[in-house]
Amino acid sequence: MTHTQALAEFLAGLRYEHLPEPVLARTEELFLDWLGSALASRGLHPIPLFERYARKMGPADGPSQVLVNGSRSSAYFAALVNAASSHLVEQDDLHNSSVLHPATVVFPAALAAAQDLGKSGRELLLACVAGYEAGIRIGEFLGRSHYRIFHTTATVGTLAAAVAVGKLLDFDTPRFVDCLGSAGTQAAGLWEFLRDAADSKQLHTAKAAADGLLAAYLTAEGLSGAKNILEGEQGMAAGMSSDARPECLSDRLGSRWALLETSFKFHASCRHTHPAADALLELMRREGLEHQDIAAITTHVHQGAIDVLGRVLVPHTVHQAKFSMGTVLGLIAVHGKAGLTEFHELALNDPDVAALRDKVSMRLDAEVDAAYPARWLGRVEVRSVDGRTLRGAIDEPKGDPGNGLNRAELEDKFRRLLDFSATPGADRLIARAWSLRDAASVEL
Repeated sequence: MTHTQALAEFLAGLRYEHLPEPVLARTEELFLDWLGSALASRGLHPIPLFERYARKMGPADGPSQVLVNGSRSSAYFAALVNAASSHLVEQDDLHNSSVLHPATVVFPAALAAAQDLGKSGRELLLACVAGYEAGIRIGEFLGRSHYRIFHTTATVGTLAAAVAVGKLLDFDTPRFVDCLGSAGTQAAGLWEFLRDAADSKQLHTAKAAADGLLAAYLTAEGLSGAKNILEGEQGMAAGMSSDARPECLSDRLGSRWALLETSFKFHASCRHTHPAADALLELMRREGLEHQDIAAITTHVHQGAIDVLGRVLVPHTVHQAKFSMGTVLGLIAVHGKAGLTEFHELALNDPDVAALRDKVSMRLDAEVDAAYPARWLGRVEVRSVDGRTLRGAIDEPKGDPGNGLNRAELEDKFRRLLDFSATPGADRLIARAWSLRDAASVEL
């Protein structure tokens, strides 16, 4: 049996009764967190482009909800728009060792399909757990070399979405193998867009969720897929990785619940900036520093941070600013936080933030790089204007499993996200998320 077959067998046999209570509770929390990210982007570029495309190419009505505008469409187009919208404000979750944002691809596809198929809240939760467990392991399998060129959430996300929808369709082992094959052959998404401040990141997640749904629905109709799309001689690892580890695909299936390892985002920026941001916050509070006291900041980072953030020197858009280490630390130093309001009102316009941005550099650190991606260490060195050298360090950024957000903090974050987009109904949606396992349907 290949590792791919072992994974497919686990997915086919997974039942709601197998899910421990902490896994169910965390899935509800991840769902609420994803929903806030999706609704926060209402009206922000480029989401209206995806809405217009869905209206032009899709049906005028349908069984599945488009969250940002309250319309309805087919499951395919609802998944497309909802996945784009939930990956814009950079508040969606991240799994460290796979460097995958599972929520933004799994939940849009699963919710749209569950509404289309008339599934219950329990069935939705089970499907999403399956998508997380498969997606995380596939991301770990493809390794660090994959992430250097490919946006893992786009590539692996296609398979994670397909698995979630396949679970709603009650696939057996052979059909999960076919579904992975059809999803994997569509997997795409490159980091080059960061250099140009292009809108590709939202296209990546939109296509991953929609194409994953497509793969599952066509598998249900009888479409066959490559039987060894992950490990085969001309499969994903062969073409997209130089350090693939097949054993990751079947790692402790049923005993290790990888979903529980997922981190929530505290700052509204690329996750690679968070360790340094938290380390700088800790240092400034400890030393009583103001931004005027800082002459230079050196961040000690892993290579993945350099690969992604090193492309952005002077950001030209709000979204690009979220991938600028200097801008994020500028907001932290000058304003004490890097939330949605700070990015949209201050990141590109505040001269103090710009001045601080130009004082920030990144340096590859052997200790930090060796720990990544399992652990995202934060290490900063600050040279003060009076000549002192000060150091800050954190081992778990805010939002990591060991330094997580409790339900009260998640509710507060959700309300802030909805306030940002002037979206009503926060209390009702929070209650809906916390009672999802008892819901007969998944209408929101």
